[in-house]
Amino acid sequence: MLDREGFRPNVGIILLNAHNEVWWGKRVREHSWQFPQGGIKHGETPEQAMFRELEEEIGLRAEHVKIIGRTRDWLRYEVPDHFIKREIRGHYRGQKQIWFLLRMVGRDCDVNLRLTSHPEFDAWRWHDYWVPLDVVIEFKRDVYQQALKELSRFLIRPQTPHRRVEAGGHSDRGPDDCADDVVAANPPALPDAEKAGGNDPA
Repeated sequence: MLDREGFRPNVGIILLNAHNEVWWGKRVREHSWQFPQGGIKHGETPEQAMFRELEEEIGLRAEHVKIIGRTRDWLRYEVPDHFIKREIRGHYRGQKQIWFLLRMVGRDCDVNLRLTSHPEFDAWRWHDYWVPLDVVIEFKRDVYQQALKELSRFLIRPQTPHRRVEAGGHSDRGPDDCADDVVAANPPALPDAEKAGGNDPA
């Protein structure tokens, strides 16, 4: 579903933990990292699409999160031609997105990357709020920056001391976290061709 200008309606999700770190996912069988996002289906509101994508992509339901804020207007990015499928070139220009800021109220082990038969991510970790800008593919970077900047006004000071980050990028877990959840180590700096979302205009 494209608008008259060739942009596909979409939602983006920035999920925070209690320490104002953001959820950062590694795409299946790739070295690309990004926030959850996905298209808005016909008849859906942005909020309905957000909750559907949240469950499909990372296995969280409405009771696991709290909506903190959302962007006021659509944020748009254009996708370079060489990332666009040949059959939609000339019609598809890119994405227009409403971004939601959520607070995780569930536990880390509530995340389930294998809820569907076609998972989007195969690993994840918590990242400092601004860090993902360094590894986002160039044509998405402005939208990520706009979304993070606009939504940062909703951030509050963490209520508990920041967790110590161990070598390898794993964070200490509190007593309420599950012992068997697996969080990926720090993603390496990626070449432009492999940065987040680089091979998928969606």
